[in-house]
Amino acid sequence: PSGYASRMMRLPDIALATAEQHSMFPVGSPVVAMVSGGADSVAALHLLAAGVLGDLPVRVLHVNHLLRGEASDGDEGFVRALGERLGFDVRVLRYDIAAYAENEGLNLEDAGRRVRYRFAEEELDAWCAQQSTSALRGRIVVAHNLDDRVETFFMRALFGSGSGGLASIAPTRGRIVRPLLGVERAAIREWLQGLGEAWREDDSNEDTSRLRANIRATVLPPAEQVNPAFRPALARTMDLLAADDALLTSMAEAFARDFASIRIDEEVAFNRDLMLTLDPTMLRRTLRVALLRTFPEASRIEAEHIEALVRGVASEHFSHDLPGGLRAFGEYGKMVVSRSDVALATVAPSLLMLPGTADLGGACRIAAEYAQPGETQGTPESVVVDVGPGSAELIVDSVRPGDRMRPLGMEGSRKLSDLLIDAKVPKRARGLVPVIRDGERIVWLAGVRMSEDYRVTAATTRPFRLTWQREGESVETPAYEDRSSKAHGSASS
Repeated sequence: PSGYASRMMRLPDIALATAEQHSMFPVGSPVVAMVSGGADSVAALHLLAAGVLGDLPVRVLHVNHLLRGEASDGDEGFVRALGERLGFDVRVLRYDIAAYAENEGLNLEDAGRRVRYRFAEEELDAWCAQQSTSALRGRIVVAHNLDDRVETFFMRALFGSGSGGLASIAPTRGRIVRPLLGVERAAIREWLQGLGEAWREDDSNEDTSRLRANIRATVLPPAEQVNPAFRPALARTMDLLAADDALLTSMAEAFARDFASIRIDEEVAFNRDLMLTLDPTMLRRTLRVALLRTFPEASRIEAEHIEALVRGVASEHFSHDLPGGLRAFGEYGKMVVSRSDVALATVAPSLLMLPGTADLGGACRIAAEYAQPGETQGTPESVVVDVGPGSAELIVDSVRPGDRMRPLGMEGSRKLSDLLIDAKVPKRARGLVPVIRDGERIVWLAGVRMSEDYRVTAATTRPFRLTWQREGESVETPAYEDRSSKAHGSASS
């Protein structure tokens, strides 16, 4: 068959092939179908109802944006009736997108997208629980089509983008799947007409003051004149870009693991010397991958900011403000990206019972346990000390102005602030370094040096091992001995 009949036959086959190629639907996976009432989402719902994509438990979700008055209410009523006619449970959520966009400083399209996906994720979690299925098996069906993908390509190309952006809309992202991504918009409408099914039109889609509608009206028609088959041709190009981007991204993820230290939603610290071994292209990707892993809002960091970071890697004195309240700066051989509006806390005063544990919150904990007689091995995070026969507890807090101690193996006392500088502890993090005290005397500047006054000797009868246990770290039995002093301690961190 040709023409209209060919499209009639091919649409379900294309959707199924797309779903199988990208392993969109695990067997029996619960589905939340996002249905606006437009042709694309209506077609996707009919495919689900017919079982084309598998035998799947489906719930319909419609979000009324309250933007178009009676038209929005009409969309809501249409989706309710359609879902019920096809035998689906329909959930409708009404949300004032205009107010949300104003509060968040977003345009209406971005605001609506953010709200819809948030509601869809929550609805899917609930639907999976109701189906007694792991939430990881659930899927959100979104009805983007090939024209949407082409339009997104031009939107990004006109204002500049890398290969990842030019790959345009992906078939899958997390639990979101797009089985109609290989089908042209015209074919979807013709298929629905052949079924005798109606859909709702959103007049705002014709508003050429919006970039997508403008591209649809002014860019795509001339391209179609040059090549009537430009959409599938461009789709092949976007697929190649996506494959190249996936390979380079996997390489960048490996470099990010090896070259950066990440604390999720707090900061990422890049080793400058290692980062400078990368080609500029891979350096850009590694920076972006690490930022995306660390900060949820990093997807809004534009190319100009990434270029600034690329230049800044080479400078110890670099500083640069980033979107979302982030700031990048050089620090002791690293380039750090951290939240600029969150000050690091200090260690709250705590009692450390002997033996026992002091929970320090952000700085984690200090543990004290009996050590074996004659045990002196240690690391910067774990020392063996002689606290004398009478002490029942120690005090843990942070560095105070004027604090001094006699470091293990050294003559004379030194300021703790100087020891922290020598150990290259960043100024902003020094308040989080625990100081362990025996009354007014300092026993140990954790991670840096212990005091000569508390060294273990042959006369020691009550040795204790003190260990600084930080979040995400495990402290193993120390494997070396400080030969310079023949007693436990660390010269520096």
